[in-house]
Amino acid sequence: MKSLFSLFAGIFLLLSPAIAQETAPDALVRKVTDEVLSVVRQDKDIQNGNSRKIIELVDTKVLPHFNFQRMTALAMGRDWNRATPEQKQRLTEEFRTLLVRTYSNSLTSYRNQTIVYKPLRLQAGETDVLVRTEILQPGSKPVPLDYALRKEGEAWKVYDVIVAGISLVTNYRDTFTQEVRANGVDGLVKMLADRNKQLEAGKKQ
Repeated sequence: MKSLFSLFAGIFLLLSPAIAQETAPDALVRKVTDEVLSVVRQDKDIQNGNSRKIIELVDTKVLPHFNFQRMTALAMGRDWNRATPEQKQRLTEEFRTLLVRTYSNSLTSYRNQTIVYKPLRLQAGETDVLVRTEILQPGSKPVPLDYALRKEGEAWKVYDVIVAGISLVTNYRDTFTQEVRANGVDGLVKMLADRNKQLEAGKKQ
């Protein structure tokens, strides 16, 4: 499972604000993936695990283009409707922080991988698409890595990542459901906050 989620770093290779908003989602993924991979492969600080530069890269290239509230709602399933607006905000903030802190260091593992982009047939007026890619790694089998995007206004937003057929956000659902059943929505907020504190403390050691 750890190796599976290390590939989650692929979502951090998306969607620069400099790209025109009307760009087709597959073209957007291709262009910016290539740009960010180039940065990662050339930046020795990132390769050596410089957390500040990694988080900075994630903040500027990724966060504005993900719908973290929808990701959190998908991860919670039916329990999302049990949360108050304030709880939903806290949950979204903590889940976003967890995803960024847990997987940002995976960027350092990108070296010789090649990304293959599958053709996308975008129908007129379509607002929900799956951009399919494949990661080719020397000495390993290709790994499918797909991005679910929804058009919001003029911008495409990522709301899920599917690695080898497994949805990133729904993979958390069992854990989230168990926590809500045991300790309520506030218990889930606390669980996520505690995990984020642990990860932050680990970086400082």
